[in-house]
Amino acid sequence: MILLTACEQQKSPPVDRRPLPSIAAAPYVCDYVPLDAVRLMTGLRDPIVEGFFDLTVGRELDGLDYGTGSCRVYEPTGNKPKVLQITLSPAGSESEVAWEVSHGARRLPEIVPGAIGSYGQNGSADEAQAAAMLVHGSDRVIVELIQGVKGRDNAADVVAMMKLVAPKLILDATPAPEKTKD
Repeated sequence: MILLTACEQQKSPPVDRRPLPSIAAAPYVCDYVPLDAVRLMTGLRDPIVEGFFDLTVGRELDGLDYGTGSCRVYEPTGNKPKVLQITLSPAGSESEVAWEVSHGARRLPEIVPGAIGSYGQNGSADEAQAAAMLVHGSDRVIVELIQGVKGRDNAADVVAMMKLVAPKLILDATPAPEKTKD
């Protein structure tokens, strides 16, 4: 009996294929990233999370409206590799998006008015790496899924995460243009 138990294969839990939530809800990590979405797209129940976003750094440094920061998610065991990173920087460029699209990336749907973006999955459909980039003026948000869950649609996951975080990060960092009176 002991031999049979030792020879039994360990079954992996089934892949949770539910889509990420369409509305951001608490609890959050890094103040803006919904933890339940992180758990679903990484498969990690209790990830290690580091980072923060400063949406007023531009005004404080040089009087311009931009934010910076990142949220990094790591496996909680083993050598603790990074599995997800979300960054906000003032390095946005529409030409960068155009270059990505010309090299096989797909265009993001409209997430923030006036913003453009791209997304894609690295390698084959079986790969668990995917990334999305959204640019609005000089603001750039990148969602990089370094190690997603095999069997999930990781490209759809980075797009869904972008929809959850970009409106808050970009619109808070870049005020809407003031309306002029006609």
